[in-house]
Amino acid sequence: MPFGKKKNVPADDPIAKLREWVEAIVIAVVLALFIRSFVVQAFKIPSGSMLETLQIGDHLLVSRFAYDIKVPFTNISIFPTGDPEHGDIIVFEYPEDPSKDFIKRIIGLPGDRIEIRDKMVYRNGKVLQEPYTQHSDPRILPSRRDYLAEFTVPKGKYFVLGDNRDDSRDSRFWGFVERDAIVGKAWILYWSWDRQDSSVRWDRIGDVLH
Repeated sequence: MPFGKKKNVPADDPIAKLREWVEAIVIAVVLALFIRSFVVQAFKIPSGSMLETLQIGDHLLVSRFAYDIKVPFTNISIFPTGDPEHGDIIVFEYPEDPSKDFIKRIIGLPGDRIEIRDKMVYRNGKVLQEPYTQHSDPRILPSRRDYLAEFTVPKGKYFVLGDNRDDSRDSRFWGFVERDAIVGKAWILYWSWDRQDSSVRWDRIGDVLH
């Protein structure tokens, strides 16, 4: 039989038909696992910690090869492809429960000096201009939410914050994100559903995240 020519399966051969179905399912599963492990992964936004950048009900694709290629289902990097940068929105394993994935914005890279005063973030002595943030609480609290003494981000770790600064559990409360805990970089919105009025946010679909 010539290479690449598909063998006809007799209509009355149930075993051969079953084998074809099994082969098709196996191939589909392998392709899905490959795409999920090395290319993109879908995530849904369940909370408002990244408002207004990300809305509750947003569905996004995360690039898994933005920073490295990992052994499937592990945190072992086998090939670096880039480095996280200031302002990147990343998905990562929650340090206090690695079974959960969180999404935040990178504010501090290894070696950066970070300080927070009166809700303003200072990096290496300069106040950050952050048009993507919102503050829903006008109060200035004498707590780590609004104040952090200057510190240096350790090697191999990242300081991340939610864009909704007054309502986000982030590095101010539970510490740094390990480099190998980063799942990938948020890429594009492919669906957005407003559950309050049960409507599709058509204007958000296709937005590239930055």
